[in-house]
Amino acid sequence: MTTRTPVSVTKEIAATPERVWALVTDLPRMGEWSPENRGGEWIKGATHAAVGARFKGKNQNGKKNWSAEVTINEMDAPRKFSFALTVFGSQWCDWVYEIEPTATGSRVTHSWIDRRGWFSTWLGGKLSNVADRSVHNLKNMTATLDAIAVAATSSK
Repeated sequence: MTTRTPVSVTKEIAATPERVWALVTDLPRMGEWSPENRGGEWIKGATHAAVGARFKGKNQNGKKNWSAEVTINEMDAPRKFSFALTVFGSQWCDWVYEIEPTATGSRVTHSWIDRRGWFSTWLGGKLSNVADRSVHNLKNMTATLDAIAVAATSSK
């Protein structure tokens, strides 16, 4: 397993950490904000975010569609939420949200930690049609945080 430098995006959001937390931990709704994720469902008896809970996400990039299972590995409300993507028993990456209170709301850092080896990097590229996952994720993570900011500050 290889661990590379994490890809991270930070955004100031004019909403409380609790409001942001409620959004980022609601994985079935992630498709509302992410350019690649299309939502998904809790599996293996899980009904909400909790350490050990599993979720099957649906993803799309152009004409490529795939599902991926993740396991929540850390929840420290409302500060840190993390889940791991595992494929064929191998941990490919971690997705992490860190939320800090600020004078005007929250500072949210969204990170992707790549743990793939050369074969899983190659296979992932073929399955998703993404040649450089770091560059692709940086763009998508920025768009995701922008959309979460809009949702967090709306009256809904």
